[in-house]
Amino acid sequence: MAAPLFALVAAAPAAASLADVQAHLNSVSSMTAGFTQTDRSGKIVSGTLSLKRPGKIRFEYQKNVPLLIVGDGKALTFIDYSVRQVQRWPIGNTPLAVLLNPNRDLARIAKILPSTRPGVILVEARDPRHPEYGVITLAFTREASAPAGLMLEGWTALDSQNNRTTIRLKNQRFNVDISDKTFSWRDPRPKGPRN
Repeated sequence: MAAPLFALVAAAPAAASLADVQAHLNSVSSMTAGFTQTDRSGKIVSGTLSLKRPGKIRFEYQKNVPLLIVGDGKALTFIDYSVRQVQRWPIGNTPLAVLLNPNRDLARIAKILPSTRPGVILVEARDPRHPEYGVITLAFTREASAPAGLMLEGWTALDSQNNRTTIRLKNQRFNVDISDKTFSWRDPRPKGPRN
């Protein structure tokens, strides 16, 4: 005998909404995870991610990669120790702002995308008033033990120069104690006046 229609509907997982994603982001004050990063040329590096809201993030790369990316609450800083170069941008001017700003209203900047992978929820966020800030597509899966029932699996960021970077996360730990010192960095530039 065929199951009644309402039983089939009840058995299907509910579609995720932006409100679900907003609830997840609002319930995450900090996170640590391992990550792998793939750039547009296919080069893969790995490391450890630390995130503390509002505005703090650190990408600590594997030992043979002389790069560091740190958000200190105001600016996102890219440090290349091999050439002693430092670049900074206001965090709000980067695709990562959607993860780092707890006051960001997703309904104004984001939409749910169709996913070809069952159980994967894709959310595309862009500031329509500032296309130069780029686009980020976040990937979540349903996980009862994760904040608000969603697990952030990673993201793909596309900057204004069409440079694509994909981050995949593993061993995510949410709402853990992270020292603010984690988001400091050593300046490789020679001492003296700077322009």
